[in-house]
Amino acid sequence: MNGPIVLGIETSCDETGVAVLEGMEVRSSVLASQVDIHARYGGVVPEVAARAHVEAIRPLVHQALTQAGVHPDELDAVSVTQGPGLVGALMVGYSFAKSFAYALGKPLYGIDHMEGHLFAPRLAFSGYEPPAVVVLASGGHSQIVHVKAWGEYDVLGGTIDDAAGEAFDKLARFMGLGYPGGPAIDSDSEGGDPTAVQFPRALRDRPFDFSFSGLKTSVVTYLEKAGAAGELPPRADVSASIQEAIVDVIVDKTFNAVKATGVDVVGGGGGVLANRRLRERLAQEAEWRGVGLFIPEPALCTDNGAMIASVAVDKMDQGMPSDPLTGDVMPGLSLG
Repeated sequence: MNGPIVLGIETSCDETGVAVLEGMEVRSSVLASQVDIHARYGGVVPEVAARAHVEAIRPLVHQALTQAGVHPDELDAVSVTQGPGLVGALMVGYSFAKSFAYALGKPLYGIDHMEGHLFAPRLAFSGYEPPAVVVLASGGHSQIVHVKAWGEYDVLGGTIDDAAGEAFDKLARFMGLGYPGGPAIDSDSEGGDPTAVQFPRALRDRPFDFSFSGLKTSVVTYLEKAGAAGELPPRADVSASIQEAIVDVIVDKTFNAVKATGVDVVGGGGGVLANRRLRERLAQEAEWRGVGLFIPEPALCTDNGAMIASVAVDKMDQGMPSDPLTGDVMPGLSLG
């Protein structure tokens, strides 16, 4: 046996993720995406997301256990996202997990969703160990974290307005590219010139903080003026230029932190880290600086149950106590 067998449940936003881990080995990981449901609205509708979680969670847990070849009685613990996230979505997963743990007589671990993203590279890379700088970028969060040790985190900077994924979504919606915006702009940018339009890179005087609302305003203003003048460039050039502006900022802030902390390990998590161009640029910069880069496959960058279970495995290995079954969700939970 490689470690405790843990069920992980993730329902912080619009995807229901369930996984079974044995130690840090993923025995199964299944996902129910709500992309098609929310695409008609151009973004996540919290009430709709919660209802979809209710429909998906029980069959997904059964599927994950079956694929893993694990009977519920063989579980050593149940883990679930406690926050941050949409309150209704969190409540679905947390309530189910509490009931499941109670019925089985198993310990429950409520997990910080963002800590799950910090841990995700551990599921893919044995050499991923602190101290490290980790960039977390998703629809709701953009952060640079100095991981001094597992469980010891210094959040160096974050977004003061829109997160990176939120900026992608809003701009894709404005351009009529659909939802989710990150993959839509990534796909639309293929063959485009990333230097065609020089959109702004904000907060150059704040080395670890992000701001993307100004980029959104700049893109909208540019497209309206260029359209009125009949001078619109190819849409692929616009998408490539938007993507490059966001990627530039994320890469610069990440390696500002590497320089400031002196670490030689860089990790990443969150849905934006699935972006093709961002992964390429981070790899180029890491190679140039001679630091190790640990960005897992896209399925582990986006929300999933395996990352939640991995944090619980670590807590169990450290002998940390489980949570009382009287606990509740924490929508505003902050890392560190």
